[in-house]
Amino acid sequence: MIVGGVEGGHGMADGQMTAAAFLIAELRRARVRRGWSQDELAKAVNYSASMVSAVELGQQPPTAKYLELVDRALDTGGLFGRMSTELVSLDRAQPWLRGWQAIFEQARAVRWYEPRYVPGLFQTEDYARAVFEAGGLLAPEEVDRRLTARMERQDVLHSERAPQIVAVLDEAVLRRRVGGRKVMRDQTLHLVGIATAHPRVRLHVVPRSAEEYPGLGGQFALAALPDGTELAYLECQVRGQELDQPQDLLRLQRVWEATLGEALPPQASIELMNEVAESWS
Repeated sequence: MIVGGVEGGHGMADGQMTAAAFLIAELRRARVRRGWSQDELAKAVNYSASMVSAVELGQQPPTAKYLELVDRALDTGGLFGRMSTELVSLDRAQPWLRGWQAIFEQARAVRWYEPRYVPGLFQTEDYARAVFEAGGLLAPEEVDRRLTARMERQDVLHSERAPQIVAVLDEAVLRRRVGGRKVMRDQTLHLVGIATAHPRVRLHVVPRSAEEYPGLGGQFALAALPDGTELAYLECQVRGQELDQPQDLLRLQRVWEATLGEALPPQASIELMNEVAESWS
């Protein structure tokens, strides 16, 4: 998973995009090319907008009936139905993408704000385990499964396909105890290492001296895709929400600029993270 509580899957097999991931990307592309929102496509195929979103996020594999209706609505001559039966079926595991990961693996640039947790992509194994074990809501085997998946997904940071990432964390993320003092010290130093050495990651921290600012409304991420499309992703307790409407994107872009304006520059952020790490010693 990339952000706090959203579970993600894989779109890459041996470094290659899967047919399932390709189908998802093409479904979104065809809708955008027609100039339709997810709501408009939903009306045309008589499905809920949440179903359209879940399919485009890879949270739910599209059924044959769904693809038939999309093909008819977009007048594609049955293309998506054929892709599903003739291409996706060839994937050994059909690893459908889920949630934010679907967007992240296609993005060329990501702007990412987090007021609660260290983003999953930057979590240490001990911190991630503590997040999953919180409250005893997950069975031990589910904790292990999610932990393994999260650690594997961090490989994307070291791949040639890694996007440029600018991440802004509220200082509260570094101060909230997750998993004990040693876990927090190691996690904060891990962030320092990423901020110092990773060529495609820039980290900023909003200091606790900052007063109320727009980002405190909640986590969000903005992703720029290679085709020029921009998408936003919001996380909630139950499932993530993808946004692609211009008014929503404009609002979040303004929130991002205001939030970044409250954050410390990269070097000052690194110094603050080192200071916090010492406080956990």
